[in-house]
Amino acid sequence: MRSSSYSVLPARALRTVVVLALTAGVTAAVPAAQAETSTPPDAPATAAAVAAKPYLGWTSWTMQSSKYPGLNPKGDYSYLSEANVIKQTDAMAAKLKKYGYEYVNIDAGWWMDWSWKSQFDEYGRQKADPVRFPSGMKAVADRIHSKGLKAGIYLPVGLEKGAYNDGKNPIWNTDGCTTGDIVHDDLRTTNGWDSAYKIDFSNPCAQKYIDSQARMFADWGYDFLKLDGVGPGSFKDGDNYNNVADVAAWQKAIKTAGRPIHLELSWSLAYGHVADWKKYSNGWRIDTDVECYCNTLVTWENSVDDRWDDAPAWTDHAGPGGWNDLDSLNVGNGEMDGLTKAERQSYTTLWAIAKSPLFTGDDLTKLDSYGLKLLTDREVIAINQSSAPPAEPVTASDPQQVWSAKNPDGTYTVALFNLSDAPASVTANWPTLGFKGRASVRDVWNKENLGSHTDKITQALPAHGSRLFTVTPRGTNLSWTAYEAEAGTNTLGGNASVADCSACSDGRKVGNLYAGGKVTVNDVVVAKAGTYQIKVAYISGDSRSVLVSANGGGATSHKFASTGDWGTVNSVHVPVKLKAGANAITFDSGTGYAPDIDRIDVQKTP
Repeated sequence: MRSSSYSVLPARALRTVVVLALTAGVTAAVPAAQAETSTPPDAPATAAAVAAKPYLGWTSWTMQSSKYPGLNPKGDYSYLSEANVIKQTDAMAAKLKKYGYEYVNIDAGWWMDWSWKSQFDEYGRQKADPVRFPSGMKAVADRIHSKGLKAGIYLPVGLEKGAYNDGKNPIWNTDGCTTGDIVHDDLRTTNGWDSAYKIDFSNPCAQKYIDSQARMFADWGYDFLKLDGVGPGSFKDGDNYNNVADVAAWQKAIKTAGRPIHLELSWSLAYGHVADWKKYSNGWRIDTDVECYCNTLVTWENSVDDRWDDAPAWTDHAGPGGWNDLDSLNVGNGEMDGLTKAERQSYTTLWAIAKSPLFTGDDLTKLDSYGLKLLTDREVIAINQSSAPPAEPVTASDPQQVWSAKNPDGTYTVALFNLSDAPASVTANWPTLGFKGRASVRDVWNKENLGSHTDKITQALPAHGSRLFTVTPRGTNLSWTAYEAEAGTNTLGGNASVADCSACSDGRKVGNLYAGGKVTVNDVVVAKAGTYQIKVAYISGDSRSVLVSANGGGATSHKFASTGDWGTVNSVHVPVKLKAGANAITFDSGTGYAPDIDRIDVQKTP
């Protein structure tokens, strides 16, 4: 997972500094400890399905990338060493293994010296730096396995420039293939840093090269590979940065390597290729790096808080075999994390309910009591690992939000978030979950049964705070009335117009809601006056706000999260005060751009 696993600059900055370092290659023979075997290694006899559930583990990148005093004494990224990996392995085995944590993932730099110069074997494959990893990568994997854990490793996508060697390096286990055969003649570059040549998979030698890398990792005993800088994504687009063929080649290579290997993709993968990521990999980073590249591990504002906006579009695509990756969960080291306690809990809560892999970049030897509690809460981990779908927002993406998932047993996982910088109350209304009346509520983090609550539960939360509940309905299901936005009885204003929409109900929507464009849904009839949770089905390729009002009254602005593209429909609830009888509900873009509106559903009773 680490988008900037390779970079000197933060993930949001340009990555020009690192390119020079990555182009400097040193060719050397592979050490005996890392030598290829002549036959594929035996796969574990009872290996569980790869990525059947979100994985739990640790990554080296978070501490590698931080400027926190003492973490990288030999210069940038110098934290990564065999000694430190073993130290974290032992700590995971002692503190976290019994809770399901199992992957120890070595990130970028294992084949780099302290000055970040690359080393390659005679076949153009990465070779462990003998100072960072004096025992070699196989011995490290064996050490991890000896603790009953799994070993992870890292590569950037493409053929690294230092591995090219003027096209003269032979490809292992081939008759005459060289590095010159597997790239385009014009040596076009690829990946998020342009640090590699784009591989030309029209030549069969290219697949052989990927096969040789996968086989090497399998021979060493690695169970996990993070493939980084993958596009479309990683802040790059266009043909040079389309690495779908690389990912497909890796999946093919892993199938014949002789060992199950989890394939994780990074970073900020393009939503438009979600079908490819799901087809060829076991996980995909949906966002940029969570690290701040500062004197702590993360900060709330750097990109932890971005996930509440970016995760909803991807929710429906996660499931057994492949998961939406929100990046590392750095909540265990207190001051070094750079977060308040409230932020640490909210961070953990979102990762858990979104079914993101739970892997931390913290120093496991120095977990504070609160961090250990967050990382080892069995009830929270069970939510993350359950067969229920990932949670998604049931209210608009405003500073106060409610997320929910319906569990197979009929209960609901419900999270309340206050993302504002000041304390605020947040309410979960049962109609947004689909029922009315009473429900029993359990506070998951505090291990308290809160008794029965009618129609809603409200909690006062600190800035960036959260609560996590299991809600058991005791009431009745709601009845709804649907109103199409494009119905002829409605009123369009400004630029608003009706357009075809294959994903929309009735195949149409109202779009062009910008600079005063608006749609008023007329004749919304309810029997009683009151506040109704209106369910709005919408389409929006990016996050947009809309002004919602009823009967000409004051409008309230609500932000709707991106649905990922302009062909996908999502829905959220917004509160609207209605009068008994017929009502007119308006969605107005104001001076900005609003999402397209498909339809609304209105509960029959308030």
